[in-house]
Amino acid sequence: QVQLVESGGGLVQAGGSLRLSCAASGRTFGNYAMGWFRQAPGKEREFVATINWSGGSTYYADSVKGRFTISRDNAKNTVYLQMNSLKPEDTAVYYCAAATLVPDEYDYWGQGTQVTVSS
Repeated sequence: QVQLVESGGGLVQAGGSLRLSCAASGRTFGNYAMGWFRQAPGKEREFVATINWSGGSTYYADSVKGRFTISRDNAKNTVYLQMNSLKPEDTAVYYCAAATLVPDEYDYWGQGTQVTVSS
């Protein structure tokens, strides 16, 4: 079992920055990949970014590439999403997820944190 708790969401003006955190507990954090997803009102959940177990490999959705950075601190059991140059279209509930068994198959999810970007 893995428990994930996101934090760091809030209201920010366009062009601003936020850093989301996701604290994990349960299984050994350094053994699995982590990802961030988001869901805007009326839209399906979409992939944002992923990072492998060591932090040595990352991958981003085209919509956030160059603006968002995913990172992890295995000593703190935490994954981060640094979001810069935020746009109103980044407004969504952001979820972190863990792929504990198969890469890119996320089997544990957090409760989500709201990010609202005003124009």
